[in-house]
Amino acid sequence: MRNLKSDQTKLGLEKAPHRSLFKALGLTDEELRRPIVGIVNAKNEVIPGHIHLDKIAEAVKAGVRMNGGTPMEFGVIGVCDGIAMNHLGMKYSLGSRELIADSVEVMAIAHAFDALVFIPNCDKIVPGMLMAAARLNLPSIFISGGPMLAGRFRGQAVGLSQVFEAVGSVAGGRMTAEELHELEESACPGCGSCAGLFTANSMNCLTEALGMGLPGNGTIPAVHAARIRLAKQAGWQIMELLRQDLKPRDIMTPAAFHNALAIDMALGGSSNTILHLPAIAHEAGVPLDLELADQLSKQVPHLCKLAPSGSHFMEDLDEAGGVAAVMAELLQHGLIKGEALTVTGKTVAENIAGRRILRSDVVRPVTDPYSASGGLAILRGNLAPEGAVVKKAAVAPEMMTHRGPARVFDSEETAVAAILGGKIQKGDVIVIRYEGPKGGPGMREMLTPTSAVAGMGLDKDVALITDGRFSGATRGASIGHVAPEAAEGGLIALVQEGDSILIDIVGQTITLEVDESEINRRRAAWTPPEPKIKSGYMARYAQMVSSASKGAVFK
Repeated sequence: MRNLKSDQTKLGLEKAPHRSLFKALGLTDEELRRPIVGIVNAKNEVIPGHIHLDKIAEAVKAGVRMNGGTPMEFGVIGVCDGIAMNHLGMKYSLGSRELIADSVEVMAIAHAFDALVFIPNCDKIVPGMLMAAARLNLPSIFISGGPMLAGRFRGQAVGLSQVFEAVGSVAGGRMTAEELHELEESACPGCGSCAGLFTANSMNCLTEALGMGLPGNGTIPAVHAARIRLAKQAGWQIMELLRQDLKPRDIMTPAAFHNALAIDMALGGSSNTILHLPAIAHEAGVPLDLELADQLSKQVPHLCKLAPSGSHFMEDLDEAGGVAAVMAELLQHGLIKGEALTVTGKTVAENIAGRRILRSDVVRPVTDPYSASGGLAILRGNLAPEGAVVKKAAVAPEMMTHRGPARVFDSEETAVAAILGGKIQKGDVIVIRYEGPKGGPGMREMLTPTSAVAGMGLDKDVALITDGRFSGATRGASIGHVAPEAAEGGLIALVQEGDSILIDIVGQTITLEVDESEINRRRAAWTPPEPKIKSGYMARYAQMVSSASKGAVFK
């Protein structure tokens, strides 16, 4: 196999110094004659979902070598959103997505890799790597580290979201501190991305639906031997993709993004996917906006209620047949594009032939859905003319329409203090602003306030609205991504304490019920706030980032 990109670092008289450096790594002439495959490994000792990725990488490298390639591993950064939550660190989480994409671009081009195997697992790492794959357009394949198993607490399956909610339960006198300690000891039993359908697992499932991961990528548990076997298969398959010259932009087509959004709606995935998919599509040169998400939300029924929306976890979805089974069910009803190509070298329809739902208690058929429309909804109105996102699959029926007085906070911390301090009443609409991509900066993911509300038993009585983000582990009437954001002069900046806000999730509207003349008076008096971070990466990020409605990509 010649005409390789890596030949520019290996062949010819003038490349003797380059070969000498490769040999300093222990590579032989035979290894240098083979294609060089970059193994993009997000392993670190901070994120539970990444602690075991060295084992995944070794399996991938074995597969590459078995099929005639030479693997070379390099690392990328990763932020654990759970650990970064509710302090300054969360401002840096979304911004890490762009750093990951940029760093992969630098490494891949500087070292002239012929192909890439991406090993992500958690939140921003998955979309950051997908953005890099689309941008570079080298033969690429994804193999995630897999989901964590659910923990056990007093006979019940539990995950991280229950620990967050338990904080509010203790503050509200509904749980003791001793019970909370017992829960925190058992909720996260080992390696893997957090066990519910939060952002990490949503994105890993969507990677499979996009066609960039092998069947099973989204759901096989981290600790199962099948995950290691899948990693070996991914290493083998990257060499086939290289031989076929099948590249990410051949796979990440409009049909692929249609499929990803359809699966998102059917599963009721994290609202953060509506932030990441447009950013990935942007890198792939595929037009994608909130209109398609809105359209598919109306067409694709909600078939699955995993934590935090229900009592099942990722291991249950795997037992039910995984993403492939859900895609097969949707294909039968014409709701996905079976002709889309995948990293198997085959189409979606070929990959899922013969697949079916194996546990109807976990995944319902299209003929008997939880709801006729998808698990996510796009809301618009004077408060969010560019759109806002809600995970309606996790909203109680009584909160699908809600009118209440605004309780206004200019940061997550002040909102959390008010919630835990018992200052929020039934019927309130909590507004957390200046937490958007620019104003945050970094559009913090806010699981602490939503979990505190749920833990105190108010999730069926109180709504939350923000120009920031909510975690995939959030449940309740939590509406995020409000655009334009407050720092850009969006109407959310002009909301005052006590203003009436009407939320109609069924009708997909969100309205500040204040006269236009009063709004104009407030707008004339409004001035942009001082930047919260004035130096370093996030200061530059705030200057370059676009609206959440555009995926918060750089301008």
